[in-house]
Amino acid sequence: MKPIKEKKDTDNKNKRIQYAALPWRYSKHEGVEILLATSRETRRWVIPKGWPMKGRKPHITAALEAMQEAGLHGKIERKKIGEYTYNKRLKNDLVVPCIVDVYSLEVFRQRNKWREQNQRIIHWFPFKIAAAQVDETDLRELILNFGATKLVKQTSA
Repeated sequence: MKPIKEKKDTDNKNKRIQYAALPWRYSKHEGVEILLATSRETRRWVIPKGWPMKGRKPHITAALEAMQEAGLHGKIERKKIGEYTYNKRLKNDLVVPCIVDVYSLEVFRQRNKWREQNQRIIHWFPFKIAAAQVDETDLRELILNFGATKLVKQTSA
């Protein structure tokens, strides 16, 4: 079997943008929890994200991705809380750098059935453990900072 050649986009002309939801909730026992889902291809832990959708604002796209990938409904913030980068392998084996804008999604409800239910594993993690599960350094830091901020707000309320 011939090994697959990895083509890299080194000049960033193909830099892509994606929009993601950071799904969170308060748990009586665990404090701030973050929902992660496995990616379909590599099975690594990620937050729900996707490509821009024509005619939809970024935060709405992020909310729709959370519904499709994990059956989540809640309050999505209009302003992004941060961003992270990663390298996305496309179907033609081209690897392109992606910038992911992240929007807070306070989850109120999860459906019993959703579009990608049989394609992913989902799990709620305490925020520090969620941060340790993801590969991307910027996303890890974003989760840690977000969780710590929400925890402070929860304990001072």
